[in-house]
Parts: sequence; structure tokens; C-alpha cells
Amino acid sequence: MGVRFRPSNSAARLSSISLEKFLKSRRNLARAPPKLWYDHVHEPPEEDDRPLPLLKLSHPILRTLESCSGSMKEFNQIHTQLLVSGLLQQPLAAGRAVKTLCSSPDSVQHAVLLFEGLEEPDAFICNTIMRNLVYLIDPCTALGFYYQHMVHKCVPPNHYTFPILVKACSEIGSIREGEKIHARILKFGFELDLFVRNSLIHMYSVCGKIGDARAVFDVCSISDLVTWNSMIDGYVKNGEIGPARKLFEEMPERDLFSWNSMVAGYVGNGDLQAAEVLFNKMPFRDLVSWNCMIDGYAQIRNVKVACELFHLMPYRNIVSWNIMLALYVRIKDYDECLCMFDRMIGETMPNEATLVSVLTACAHLGRFDMGKWVHSYIKNNRVIEPDVLLSTALLTMYAKCGAMDLARDVFDKMPKRSVVSWNSMIMGYGMHGQADKALEMFLNMEKRGAMPNDVTFVSVLSACAHSGMVLEGWWYFGLMRRVYKIEPKVEHYGCMVDLLGRAGLMKDSEELIRKMPMEGGTALWGALLSGCRIHSNSELAEIVAKRLIELDPKDIGAYLLLSNIYAAEGKWDEVEIVRQMMEGRGLTKKTGFSQVHIEEFGTRSFVENASIHRKSMMYSILSDMAAHIKLSCRDNEVENLTVSCS
Repeated sequence: MGVRFRPSNSAARLSSISLEKFLKSRRNLARAPPKLWYDHVHEPPEEDDRPLPLLKLSHPILRTLESCSGSMKEFNQIHTQLLVSGLLQQPLAAGRAVKTLCSSPDSVQHAVLLFEGLEEPDAFICNTIMRNLVYLIDPCTALGFYYQHMVHKCVPPNHYTFPILVKACSEIGSIREGEKIHARILKFGFELDLFVRNSLIHMYSVCGKIGDARAVFDVCSISDLVTWNSMIDGYVKNGEIGPARKLFEEMPERDLFSWNSMVAGYVGNGDLQAAEVLFNKMPFRDLVSWNCMIDGYAQIRNVKVACELFHLMPYRNIVSWNIMLALYVRIKDYDECLCMFDRMIGETMPNEATLVSVLTACAHLGRFDMGKWVHSYIKNNRVIEPDVLLSTALLTMYAKCGAMDLARDVFDKMPKRSVVSWNSMIMGYGMHGQADKALEMFLNMEKRGAMPNDVTFVSVLSACAHSGMVLEGWWYFGLMRRVYKIEPKVEHYGCMVDLLGRAGLMKDSEELIRKMPMEGGTALWGALLSGCRIHSNSELAEIVAKRLIELDPKDIGAYLLLSNIYAAEGKWDEVEIVRQMMEGRGLTKKTGFSQVHIEEFGTRSFVENASIHRKSMMYSILSDMAAHIKLSCRDNEVENLTVSCS
């Protein structure tokens, strides 16, 4: 019986592998034997030195990259394809990837990380990142990128690199960094490049080095219109109108910017006559030209000419309207400001600056209804973004209209607050007799780290004066000098004189005035005289009134206060003497009026020199009104007492 050997499966696999190895070795032996070294002619290039395949914009991955919507998830997928295919090291692909990332401020830092992974980045990639860092993130970060990445990796710059860096220096106002970049410009030989020269002229002008700007301008005789305009604008911004006009006359050609720069220069210098001459010579004008002239006349409060120019404009923008609204606020014609706002609404949409002027007018007129409408408009309009200035104007309006709860609500919702915001709240609480809340607001201001200024202490001292807080007033008057190193001004002394006068401390008030380091004005002596009237101190009133009349003989207030003090004490002969003095000097009291706004209706009542029977009738009506108010208050107290007892 014969036994037959059968190979196992593992043995079969080994024999198969051995066969493959054998065949492979035979193929290798068939090749030419390798050389130990190559001659220089036939030496093959190393793998790293082989040129990358040529890439075109029509490549599918680049087309996908161009159409990328901007989401990081989609970009990461394309980025992965570029890495796997080995195309990311291609300058074209890397540049397009960086450009896509720099399209959004949120992904610029991701572009920096991608840059760090590139073996041989070029100037285009660096310029793209730096440009977006300057405009979207922070100019200092752009300068840091240049030194830490571009210089560190020895990436050679081109003529687009340095204007970006000079722009960064202009934005941060650093002449030291600007001079360092200028040195590198000279090192790389770009000092004659027009684009570079123009940026240097602008940078030196912004930093106040107008002589250095002129030196760059004079480096080369070849200049374009931008070079001339940059130099003229630099002279204007630095207040040197004479050299600017001389250069303007030497210009081979001018454009609208050239004319507008000179007009703005004369307006800024207060020479409106020269500005108007140049304005009339302009071959054509745009909105900037008209707005500049209107603003010039608005600055000197020439309402007539400003209105004439405003109505002559072929068309207006929001800036034109805002200049006129601000002008009416400046001259305290608040009614006309609101009327103009009503006309503006029919032509264009308001912005933040518009509403600041309108709210200021509402605050001074007590137009709570109009102010509340503006607040509603701000809430419902997504275009309006309330900044610190607008929010402060809104809470000031509520504070002056007596709606302190609404003012506090606006204040609490402000993400950022200025010292003016705090001052408005302190002022509002103080003027409405809530001195405790005003002082509490001041303490909160200190806790939050906001630095009080002289206006803050005027508001605090005024709040103390309105509520008769003599001790607190003296404390904050000392705190201002002792802790915050703020020297008291006339306004602070005025508040203290008012505070002491209301409390009946007339001698202390007079002594404070005499010890003032500066000359006491009519407001201070007037406050003291008012205190004399409250406390019927006719002896001191005569001394103070004489001092007031010496300071300002044409001010009728001193005569009237003194006359009222004499009348209250029954000294009718003295009253007649004062009135004869007034008549002899041609002083008459202006007609007084009170203005009340009830919803959309406004009423204004005047009090003339009425006859005796009219005065009696008026006093009788006021007496009846006072009686009704007292009765209603008493009924409310009884009702509240009944409810509490039950």
C-alpha cells in the first residue's frame, strides 16, 4: 500500500510567494546595473527638485475653491483635497486658499496657520494676509506678521507689500514704526515707486511730520495726481494753508479732490471768504463741496447763509441734514430743529447723528412724546445701532423730562458707558429731588472704575444743593480736590454758595466767595442774593446787590431780587427807589412764558405787565387750584390709610 504526500495549504502559499520573489528578482537582474555615481550631464534630478506639475485656474479643485460659500466646513473639505493631491504647495493654489480664508474676519487667523505650513510662500500670500489684518483685525497684528513670518521666512517683498505696512503705521499713528518701514523700503530699492511714495506722504502727514512728507514728495520729479493730492491734503490737515495753496496753483491738473481739499482747508482755518471764492471757481461740485461750505457757516453760527446754501443744493444727503439739525441745536433753536426733522423724514432716513440732535432738542423742550417716538424708532429699526453717544442722549432726554425709571432702564442696558452717561444720571436724579439716588449713582460710578470729571462734581453738588445736604456737599467738595485732584471752578463754588444760601448759612456763603482763588462772577453773587431773599436777609442783600450791579449794571436780575426782598419786608420806599433806578437805566423785564406739551398739543402762555384786576384774578385761580390739589392729596392719604387699616 503506497503512501502519497499531499502538501498542506501553508506550504502551497509559501511556494507561491517564493515564486513571485524569484520572478521579481529576474526582472531586476534584466535591468542595467546601477551606477555608484552619475556624471554631471546625465545626473537625474532629486525628487525634491523635480518641478511641480503646472496648475491652472481651470483645475476642478480651484474652481470649487472659488465658489466656496465661506463656511469652514466646506473649506476644510477642499483643504483636505489640496493636501492629499499635493497641490497646496503650489503658489497658485496656496494663494487662492489664503484669499478665500481672508474674505471673513473670523477666518483670517486660520489663514495665518495655513501660511505657517507652506514651504515656499510668496509675497502675494503675505500681502493678502497683511492687507486683511490691517482692515479687518488690527494694524499692529499686520506689522507683527511681517516681522515674525515674512521676514523670518525670507519672503522677498514686492511693490504692494510696503504700502500695506505704511498704511498700518498710519492707522496706529506710530512714526517710529513708519520710519523703520521707510528704512526697509530704501533697503529693497522701492523709494521711487509711486504707490510706495504716495503711502509714505500720507503716513508722514497723518503723524504730523509734514517736512518729511515734503522730502518724500521731492525725491522724484515724476508724480501722479494722487501724489499731488496727498501732499496738499497733508498740508491742509496740518493747518498749513499757505504751502497747500502754493502747491495747488503749481498742479499740472486738478480733480474734485484737489478743490475740496483746499475748500476744506480754508473752512477749517476759519477763512470762509477765501473758501467761498474758491467754491465759486470750482468747475463742478459734489455733495462734499456743498456740505463743507454749509458746515463752515454752521461752525460760526451763520444760520442765514447756511440755510441759503442748503436750499441751493441740487440734492442732499444725510450729512447735509445733520449739519443743519446740529446747527439749530447749537443756537438753541430747538423748535426749528424738530420742524426740520419732520421735513427730513420725507426725503431720507435718519441715522445715529440725526437722532442725537433730535433727542437733544426734545430734552430742552420737554417733548417727552417726541423723545419716546424716537426711542421706539430706534428699537424697531435694525439699521440704527445705538452707540454710547446716542444712548446717552436718550437717557438725558428721559432724565430732563422727569422719567427717571425709563432713563435708568436705558442706562442699565448700555454695554458701554461714558463719563457723560454717568453724569446725566446723577444730574437727572439731583434735579428731581432724588439726591440719595444721585449720590448712590456716584458711588457705583467709583466702583465701576469710571473716572469722575469736573462736570460730575457739579452734578453731585447741585443734587446736594437741591436737597439741602450741607454736610454731604462739603464732603464731596473736599473729595474733589483731595482724591481726584480737580481744582474747583466757578460752577463748583456756585453750587456751594447755592447750597449754603438755601440752608441759611449766609455768612459762610459770603466768606466762601471772598476766599475764592478766582474772581466771583455774577452767577455766584446772584446765588447768594437769592439765598438772602429766601431767608429775608435784607442787610446782606443790599451789599450783595450793590456788588452785582457793579459787576453787570445791565443785568436786571439783581434789581428785581433786591426789589422783591424789600417788598417782602414792607420797605416800599426802597422798592420805589430800585424801580426808579431800573427805569433810569432803561431796564425792563422781558416777557416770561411757560411751555407745556400735552401729547401732540403744545401750549405757550405769556405773562405781560398785566393790570391789578387781572393779577388778582390770576392769583385767585392759582389759589383755587392749590386748594383742589391739597384736597385731592388729602383724599388720597385718607384712602391709603383706610386701605392699610383694613
